[in-house]
Amino acid sequence: MEWFENTLVLSRMQFALTAIFHMLWPVLSTGLAIFLVILEGFWLRTRNPLYYRQARFWAKLYVLNFGIGVASGLPMEFQFGTNWAPLSEFAGDFFGAVLGFEGAMAFMLEAGFLGIMLFGWNRVPPVIHFLSTVMVAFGANLSVFWILSANSWLQTPAGGTFSEGHFHVQNYFAAINNPFMLRSVLHMSLATVETSMLVVAAVSCWWLIRPGASAALQSFFNVSFRLALVILLAVAPLQVLAGHESALQVADHQPTKLAAIEALWSNESPGTTPAWSLLAAPDESEGRNRWSVAVPGAFSWILEGRSSLSREVRGLNSWPADQRPRMVGLLFYSFRIMAGIGIAVTALMLFTILVWWRRGLSSETLTSLPWLGWAWILAAPAGYLAIEAGWVVRCVGRQPWTVYGELRTAAAASQLPAAEVLTSLIAFAVLYTALLSFALWFGARIIRRGPDLSLLPPDAPASENTIQNALQ
Repeated sequence: MEWFENTLVLSRMQFALTAIFHMLWPVLSTGLAIFLVILEGFWLRTRNPLYYRQARFWAKLYVLNFGIGVASGLPMEFQFGTNWAPLSEFAGDFFGAVLGFEGAMAFMLEAGFLGIMLFGWNRVPPVIHFLSTVMVAFGANLSVFWILSANSWLQTPAGGTFSEGHFHVQNYFAAINNPFMLRSVLHMSLATVETSMLVVAAVSCWWLIRPGASAALQSFFNVSFRLALVILLAVAPLQVLAGHESALQVADHQPTKLAAIEALWSNESPGTTPAWSLLAAPDESEGRNRWSVAVPGAFSWILEGRSSLSREVRGLNSWPADQRPRMVGLLFYSFRIMAGIGIAVTALMLFTILVWWRRGLSSETLTSLPWLGWAWILAAPAGYLAIEAGWVVRCVGRQPWTVYGELRTAAAASQLPAAEVLTSLIAFAVLYTALLSFALWFGARIIRRGPDLSLLPPDAPASENTIQNALQ
């Protein structure tokens, strides 16, 4: 049967499309909301109009991403009832409840205070406005908690029993706090902040190396670049550590996924010192790697931090073909893309901090090191790529299970006519292409226009308004 006649394949393709596209937007709105809290907190503390203007400018990118995220997130919810109805029936008592919590608690909290954050600058007291910004950020990050808790439950189901084709919740707290939850929430939360700061740094560097930018604009974006660097100094190394801890968790709970992301085909016995493959060409039909570039003895150091394995690590060939992930090459390289970008961003951040300490960080510094500015500009899309690659590892690596070890993906899909699923897949592809085009156009327009440096805080006296307008 051709792929376009296979309902299961088409439903998986549609979910992959909607998930990959949707993930682009809440990443920035979640991390940028925290940045807005920091900026507004600085303004309240110092009353420096610069921080007020920073908050007003970056809020434009926030609201753009929030809007597209809402539009692209709705199909994600509805698909569980259309394309994946057996999954909803099987796990709805918990999975549906948690998604409902996300909508009723997190999304409504974020949306409810968003209007005050965007339009309340001259209508509510500054402290009330700041609290609204805090609640927007809290709601956005609460969404991360609920979504990752639900997805982690699919990876490591807990808190109940399975019988008669249904999950019966016995302990909601245990289900929410499933083995994957804590590290997954931490890993994703750090990823949203890191990627958001990469976007802030990229936009700032674009203005700092742009010919003809005024001194006022350079000063504005120099501040945002430095703030992004300081935040990355704390977040980027923690993200590398959190990613490593998540990988160790995979080794404990999902050995088939570990074998797939390492393209490990044969069992490795305790006491051995296996090599770690940096590059490889996995061949699923033959159950081996056609070739590989490996680091001798490194696998045990990466997995356990010791020179030899303390336990057996199973290879893919030790499981039946229908009990292990497919697309091993995709998983192998997605994991390396994610980890490699995380390490590269950390290295770039540390080098830039060193340049800042030794030479200062200004437009002149970046002009003298043009590759550095472009490295930061390219780091922003790289951050998105790392997140998408991580979700590929997380979800594709769980296959052939939707609920790991309990419900196979083939049994979780609705039995719909393939032509109908193909039609909706094409419709989503066209719609999302249009949404992406509009978002990129409006985003580029916001960035090219830059901040309004004539804006003054709502409590600025008239005399200050006059002086500031004259300076502009």
